[in-house]
Amino acid sequence: MSTNKLKIVNDPVYGLINIDNELIFDIIEHPLFQRQRRIKQLGLSYLVHPGAMHTRFQHALGATHLMQDALSVLGRKGFIINDDDREAAMIAILLHDLGHGPFSHTLENSFFCNVSHERISEEFMKIIDNDFHGRLAGGIMVFNNTYPCRLLHKLVSSQLDMDRLDYLNRDSFFTGVSDGVIGSARIIQMLSCYNDEPVIEAKGIYSVEKFLVARRLMYWQVYLHKTVVAAEEMLKAIISRAKELMGKGVDLFASPSLKFFLANSVTDSDLHTKYDGLTPLEHFAQLDDSDIVSAIKVWRSADDYVLSNLCKRLIDRRLFKIEVSHVEIGDSRIQEIKAQMRERKTVPDEYIDNFVITGALYNKAYSRNHNESIKVIHKDGTIQEIAAASDMANVSAMSKTVKKFFVCYAV
Repeated sequence: MSTNKLKIVNDPVYGLINIDNELIFDIIEHPLFQRQRRIKQLGLSYLVHPGAMHTRFQHALGATHLMQDALSVLGRKGFIINDDDREAAMIAILLHDLGHGPFSHTLENSFFCNVSHERISEEFMKIIDNDFHGRLAGGIMVFNNTYPCRLLHKLVSSQLDMDRLDYLNRDSFFTGVSDGVIGSARIIQMLSCYNDEPVIEAKGIYSVEKFLVARRLMYWQVYLHKTVVAAEEMLKAIISRAKELMGKGVDLFASPSLKFFLANSVTDSDLHTKYDGLTPLEHFAQLDDSDIVSAIKVWRSADDYVLSNLCKRLIDRRLFKIEVSHVEIGDSRIQEIKAQMRERKTVPDEYIDNFVITGALYNKAYSRNHNESIKVIHKDGTIQEIAAASDMANVSAMSKTVKKFFVCYAV
């Protein structure tokens, strides 16, 4: 049922955001979209950057605002974007992150086996579409890149899309890490179109260079900040331990939907299968950050030493110490760490392996793959890939994947 309202939202990043489409407003009011208010955009980053309490809901509105601006710019430049195209693109960007679960990327692989949040987003979009009697069909096509105007999908998902333009500025604003601030308004004003894909006018090269540098810096300073990594590894270890205990028949406190995922291994083929009256999708729609936090608070008193200790440490912010290296951390260092833990009696000997975690971090700010690369259009109509058009050598260097190794452990 349409509420037939247009809204103005006061956003801390962009100021006033106009929602000038009744269908868009009604979708925002849908419970599956409102769920995003209860999911933090940056997982556990608030344990390092106290201001990082913003949500997927805010990001979705911000990205939709930028899409609205981008479509207006392209329209003024003579590219034909009709009302149906505009609405489809707005729906796609509004709902692009709908499939994120509790604490966003942190627990992406903790509830489903090889099912991405994009896949869940599409399934949730279909549920909303059914509630709106098929009015989201165009938006779903834009999202999965089957819409006739392929430009629109690139504005939703590419290396210079409205998603990235918003999250860099928004995450920078809420964390206070100024290196992430980008000129999104300038980049959007420089947007053009060539062969049904977005390109940047040559006078916007410097803004794109800053965007790529900002993305690289934000990964190291926010998304892959070593203390954030340690906290997220602890959270993943908690969920993993809870699943292990549930698999052994231990009945842990949890909300019904969290308990379902702790007790079941769910694959893509299971998404629509009914389990005691509900599908995994319906269970997932009930999950948000509060399910995890409330469970962890109770699990502090669990009989299992590993689970209770991990939960106490995370709640009280007694995080694992983490060491990051450009070279793989050898077994000798791992054994040295464990010996020090035994000497300090950090945890009982039989549990030491549960309190030492190793892994790798990857940072690639830009891909020069032809189908993905950012392209620049010059005044004479020639097209160049951004690294070739730029006079900054590090734009090309940022296309290389930087890999670092880490070990984190209880102290």
